[in-house]
Amino acid sequence: MGRTFTQIAAVTMMNLRSIPDRLWTSLSTVIAVAMVTAVLLGFLALANGFQSTVQGSGSPDVAVMLRKGSGSELNSNLTREQSLLVEEAPGLARGADGKALVSPELYVVVDGIKKSSRTKANLPLRGLGVRANQVRSGIKISAGRMFTPGTNELVVGRAVSRQFEGFELGRKIRLAAQNWTVVGEFEAAGSVFESEIWADVAVLQGLYQRGSSVQSVRARLDSPASLEKLKAYSEADPRLKLDVQAERSFYAEQGKGMSDIILYLGWPLAIAMSFGALAGALNTMYASVDARMREIATLRAIGFGGTPAFVGTMVESLLLSAIGGVVGALATYLLFDGISAATLGSNFTQVVFALKMTPQLVVQGVVLALVIGFVGGVFPAWRAARVPLLAAFKEQ
Repeated sequence: MGRTFTQIAAVTMMNLRSIPDRLWTSLSTVIAVAMVTAVLLGFLALANGFQSTVQGSGSPDVAVMLRKGSGSELNSNLTREQSLLVEEAPGLARGADGKALVSPELYVVVDGIKKSSRTKANLPLRGLGVRANQVRSGIKISAGRMFTPGTNELVVGRAVSRQFEGFELGRKIRLAAQNWTVVGEFEAAGSVFESEIWADVAVLQGLYQRGSSVQSVRARLDSPASLEKLKAYSEADPRLKLDVQAERSFYAEQGKGMSDIILYLGWPLAIAMSFGALAGALNTMYASVDARMREIATLRAIGFGGTPAFVGTMVESLLLSAIGGVVGALATYLLFDGISAATLGSNFTQVVFALKMTPQLVVQGVVLALVIGFVGGVFPAWRAARVPLLAAFKEQ
């Protein structure tokens, strides 16, 4: 056994020392694997950034209520009577005046112009109830002030003002055939709320002729455990029958579909590209074996077995692919980590988020690179282990 390990080490070192003699073919394999890894990690970072933004949105002690079976705010519709009934529910937090912290909200879609491409995109314009600030947590007005109820004033999320034209503080902008003034900008810890525009719900109801109806009701709970009380209250009253979810769960569910789509695009594309990298790896390793026919035959003649030749070739292939995987991961991190992007969310509106690389994603990319290296090396390694001695010398 010790002799076998010594032979494997000797052949492996011989293979690695010969890499400079095949620099360009080896480099082509490294680059091909790096490109495959970078494409995969780009998609994974995109999905991870989107998922982190959406899943990090909301609070476990805020409930979101929609019309039963609606699935999203755009498809929901709630009456004023239902909003008032929610205020009487048990388990809700109450303000200093003793009234429940409830915010009836309207959600509509308006056009925005992306600064990067100057193309139109859907933006969410949310009408908030007067107690919205007390219902939500983690919201900070970073510039300007909150809108004044009953006026055509807007506050915009930080991501909106950075990614879309005309939403800078103090600007006047026309949305939905109405002139508005941007009076404030808010931060929400990088959550999906930063991709929204906020206005007074009563103004939007009049503008969109919605009467007193809304699309969702948010309520702050006195504790996360009170969500079950609220659900039971809704089910017990035939006038309600609402879908009730914790806000954090609501956004996690809303974002799952889009993150899955990104992953379903990323993996097949990376796998398709990996066939090209695999062809490069096969070509490199076959060239490596061919270039060392005389050395392999000589080693076999002095007592080396086929296993050292097999293992040495495999190590070379895996090493080149691992280098390609690391290079691809490093390039993806330097070029894309933290880069801002925007895509459609569940309500067909833009969600702005940052691409996010993690160690777990890097591991996935390097594993794919090693798979390419293994498959690309196993057949040349088999050839190296079984090449006939006389045939090897004849080929030189």
